Amino acid sequence: TWLSWREDPNRPRMLHFVAFAPEAPQLASLVLDTATRCAWQPLLDELKPHGFGLLPGFHRISLEEGRVLLTLCIGNTVELLKQQHFFADEVVLGDGMQGGHAAWDIWAVKALARCCRRGTQVTLWHGEPKLTVILAQCGFVVSPSTKPDVQNAVFDPHWTLKNNRKPSIDAVIPPGTCAVIGAGLAGASVAASLARRGWHVVVLDGGATPASQASGLPVGLLAPHGSADDCQLSRLSRAGVRLMLGEAARLLVQGADWALTGSLEYRLDASAGLPDHWPAEGAEWSQAVPSPTEHEQVRSVWHHRAAWIKPAALVRAWLSSPNITFQANANAVSLKRTHAQWSVLDAQGQELTRAERVVFANATGALPLLQQVQTDHPQMQLQLDKLPPLYGVRGQVTWGHHAPTPLALFPATPINGAGSIIPHIPTSDGLAWFIGSSFQPDTQPAHPPERNHWANFERLNQLKPDLATQLKPQFHTSNLHHWDNTRCVTADRLPMVGALGALADTDLWICAGMGSRGLTYSALCGELLAAQWGGEPLPIEFNLAQSFHALRASKKTK
Repeated sequence: TWLSWREDPNRPRMLHFVAFAPEAPQLASLVLDTATRCAWQPLLDELKPHGFGLLPGFHRISLEEGRVLLTLCIGNTVELLKQQHFFADEVVLGDGMQGGHAAWDIWAVKALARCCRRGTQVTLWHGEPKLTVILAQCGFVVSPSTKPDVQNAVFDPHWTLKNNRKPSIDAVIPPGTCAVIGAGLAGASVAASLARRGWHVVVLDGGATPASQASGLPVGLLAPHGSADDCQLSRLSRAGVRLMLGEAARLLVQGADWALTGSLEYRLDASAGLPDHWPAEGAEWSQAVPSPTEHEQVRSVWHHRAAWIKPAALVRAWLSSPNITFQANANAVSLKRTHAQWSVLDAQGQELTRAERVVFANATGALPLLQQVQTDHPQMQLQLDKLPPLYGVRGQVTWGHHAPTPLALFPATPINGAGSIIPHIPTSDGLAWFIGSSFQPDTQPAHPPERNHWANFERLNQLKPDLATQLKPQFHTSNLHHWDNTRCVTADRLPMVGALGALADTDLWICAGMGSRGLTYSALCGELLAAQWGGEPLPIEFNLAQSFHALRASKKTK
């Protein structure tokens, strides 16, 4: 299908392929089986690096500069079908579907029908009479077979379909114009995801350059979360890390802007970090390792798929995508509805831009601006009371150059657990180390840099005492550098992505609240928002996506 899409001069802008398999496919076998097909080889070369860590659940694999999206669903097909939230154009049922057609009973076909709209085409390989009867019972019209091994069908039930099967898909509109307020990781990722789908996006920011706020962090550590019960956070983090690694490899310069180094995590509270029966696919993400002598009472987890990334470089790369215009020194203070568009206005009432939809990705600045919009447009009935509370948390990173401290004293790879140490980062003045980050609510008076330096020193002392001893003299001098800014955090520490009212009644959306996990969540949130706008397959299971729902709070819980 991918090759056919490539060779079609009238191909659609995006190709979505949702595949189901009871177990993780062995990519090496796929390469071996198709080695003689020369036209497939470039595609296999691009696909192969993504075949790691295929645990049960959804896996979004981005190919062809993000225009071919494979959503690989591993596990029980019926349960995975229930987690889908799109209508398929075409369905292919083959021998590989959960051990053949025997698994397709009435309940499985009903689950499949939920993912079909009237007119969805079905190709059935090696159809069995029993299955064709079940398909007919569920609203599929099976055509007489003209080939011994292939049958065709179409979803065209003789009854009236309920109009509430997937209400959010009914709100889908074709690509148009969008204004994104905020040019950090959240705003840039949304803009890039929309632009790939044909939207024309203007990104506004009050700063002179992109990533002028928290996303201007000199370097950050991207690592999956591990837990003994493989909780929701762990699954979400893996989905985000997979997408982010793909974006980094596609857009950034290896060794200068990012590097896949792995990371050693110390569980300083000795808590278990991974499930007891972690399958082989999970070990490709993380695995427990013996703790160093200096941490005999500490559990350690090695994260294979961890990387350091310079966030500002990624933001600039996203904003350089076609169909995106960045507008600096553009401080949005109000919005005005004009016919079918929104005008974004500055403090003098001058129009900064005009667009059909607006996404608020300006962190803690989003709520005051939204409250102003609600005041100016009471008929909008924005459900701001259902947004989870937002907080600002200050953070400072301490850093310095390696000289005169010997390189051998630094760990070879990043370490995290009590903050993090990222040891070997290229800068314009040579290699540097970074330690952080401090945490302080922005409702308190800001601590002086020296106090935050020593707070970061204590974190280093927990992670690497011998290195802390060697670096301590530098903390008594003025040779240290620091970077600080304020993160935007939700009460439940999860981002919020979604419309700010009923889908049919508002063109205002939000993508904010990523806290200290902006590198983990930003690419995932951008794709999640774009998928909802286009009625596309979601990059994660529907129940996981709901944990990011912007209007997830209630007056009672607040």
